[in-house]
Amino acid sequence: MAKRERVMTMSVEQPLWRALSAYRVLTMCYAIGLFVTAYDEFHRPEVAVAFLSVLFVWTLVTLPKVAGEASCTKRFLAADLTVALTGILLTPVADSHDRIVAGGPTLPSIWTAGAVLAFAVKGGWRWAAFASTLVGIANVIQRGTLSQDTLHNVLLVWVASIAIGYVVEVARASERTLARALEIEATTRERERLARDIHDSVLQVLAMVQRRGSTLGGEAAELGRMAGEQEVALRTLVSGGLPASRVSEDARQGALVRAVEEPDENDGSGEDDPRDLRALLTQYATAKVTFSEPGAPVLLAPSAAKELAAAVGAALDNVHRHAGENARAWILVEDEPDAVIVTVRDDGPGIPEGRLAQAEGEGRMGVALSIRGRLRDIGGTAEVISIAGQGTEVELSVPKAGRR
Repeated sequence: MAKRERVMTMSVEQPLWRALSAYRVLTMCYAIGLFVTAYDEFHRPEVAVAFLSVLFVWTLVTLPKVAGEASCTKRFLAADLTVALTGILLTPVADSHDRIVAGGPTLPSIWTAGAVLAFAVKGGWRWAAFASTLVGIANVIQRGTLSQDTLHNVLLVWVASIAIGYVVEVARASERTLARALEIEATTRERERLARDIHDSVLQVLAMVQRRGSTLGGEAAELGRMAGEQEVALRTLVSGGLPASRVSEDARQGALVRAVEEPDENDGSGEDDPRDLRALLTQYATAKVTFSEPGAPVLLAPSAAKELAAAVGAALDNVHRHAGENARAWILVEDEPDAVIVTVRDDGPGIPEGRLAQAEGEGRMGVALSIRGRLRDIGGTAEVISIAGQGTEVELSVPKAGRR
């Protein structure tokens, strides 16, 4: 079955939102539990009951708001912090002065830290510093003095929230960088795929028109010259690359982009069974191309078999173009236990040393993309061995257990 790529998004930030949701629920239950155990010590327990009832409803109703960055709006953060500050400032009204002086908890208790952490996860360390500062001021006001315990609690919330906010900012920056790198990688793979297709079709036709036009002369020579110019321009475009695609909205928001393979629904073949490589290579056998196979099915995944056969075709095309019309070629298929090896050998003049690198620099990507690029995409390797005057041998190896 043919494969195509789709983009999935995920974020390392999302677990923080889930943890924050759980923290708010647990600390809400903790605050209610503290009140229940010390109910007799409150001189106005009805105030505490009213606030904790509001806190209970608010925590459960706003769980969807802390499910992600998009739903956690500035308006919600302001209202959430207002609930926390109100609970702190109502503590002297509901609780006894002795318990407050002795360091008793506020009405929302450690639930307040959840409101501050929401600021940290949403906006980073600056937002966290703002929210934790307001909470610290409210704590000092409700106790009436800046005791050592109060200072300790305020600093703890302040430092912890700022640290978490900074970590979130670093994580978002890392996600954006990784998302951009993955986009560039995907664009490069697509460019190489298009370049292979162009090399296997358009560029070869233009080169043939140029050669035939030069041979025929007259108007055909002019047509051949124009075809040659277009070939050079197209090769320059292919080797120069395509513009990088626009970074997706998810990537800009800090989502980690991951490319995965899925069946191509538009393919229509519906076939995912291994294919016999021999059936794809037999078409290359001619009077000048000898095909040798092991006499038994050589099975590979459909995509791997197709790309391997295309690489063999590209190697034979190089033989026809560079070794001459009278050159002979041999295709040998070896079915090893762990890999399938296809060797394409010719009796041409060979490739001068350094010519492949020079050709790649000139934009001639036949070996780099049509052969090595195809094998790399299916987890295989391609080796080109050439000795001047003794022909060229291209060895293509594809692991059977390898996955793209």
